[in-house]
Amino acid sequence: MTDISPQTHAAKTWFEDLRTQICDAFEAIEREAGSDASFAFTPWSREEAGNEDPGGGVQGTMKGKVFEKVGVNVSTVKGNFSKEFAAQVNGADADNPSFTATGISLVAHMANPHVPAVHMNTRFLTTGKAWFGGGADLNPPIPYEEDTEAFHAAFRAACAAHDPTYYEKFKKWADDYFYIPHRQCHRGVGGIFYDHLASDDTDGSGAAFDRNFAFTKDVGKAFLDIYPKIVRGRMNADFTPQDKQQQLEWRGRYVEFNLVYDRGTLFGLKTGGNIDAILMSLPPEANWS
Repeated sequence: MTDISPQTHAAKTWFEDLRTQICDAFEAIEREAGSDASFAFTPWSREEAGNEDPGGGVQGTMKGKVFEKVGVNVSTVKGNFSKEFAAQVNGADADNPSFTATGISLVAHMANPHVPAVHMNTRFLTTGKAWFGGGADLNPPIPYEEDTEAFHAAFRAACAAHDPTYYEKFKKWADDYFYIPHRQCHRGVGGIFYDHLASDDTDGSGAAFDRNFAFTKDVGKAFLDIYPKIVRGRMNADFTPQDKQQQLEWRGRYVEFNLVYDRGTLFGLKTGGNIDAILMSLPPEANWS
């Protein structure tokens, strides 16, 4: 994609590198399970009337023995919000509806119900303002306290390296955000969620961008370190039909949240994103009983 800022280009390059590392790690797990499943990558281009270079992305998906369905998407897009949607976006308004966005988004639904599903995304957006956002949350059909603690410990450490207040603040943000009001329950066991980490410096120093970019990188690295460990610890566990039914019902909760409340889904649909890439977060199978 042409004509993007050096900051957007740097973030885009990192998100693409992180995708490669994650996909390699997940394929290695499939090999350990005796599977030759690999990611298939499908490029897509965004369309916007009057915009000659609106960008696009690459949708990466794999269906294997351990990962029943996993998607790892990277996109870099630019254009203009509708006037109505601009009013809902940080730094955008009807008089300044333009935006540039780059990010990575991942959702993994697992074959074994003892292995937790997971979501992770990080992104950099520029409107009238520039900021980073993202996070990760664990979604186990059958929760294990030790897995929950290990997942949170990884992100607690990533946060502590940058600001001692981050973990508690971003953990609460995740708890509040990943909640399904009509079910009166959380989508999973949480993690961290952050948004609007301002990265525009009035003095032009780039210090805020560098600081928040470093934190966003560490969020991705923390995910890459801890989640494969959790998968390896559970992927060979025996499970019953009742366990599978519990997994399918919790997947239904995941669907409900993503289609009714998730801001990322709304952003993709409102900005002309690739429908298949946006809805890759949905599980291959779910159940409502």
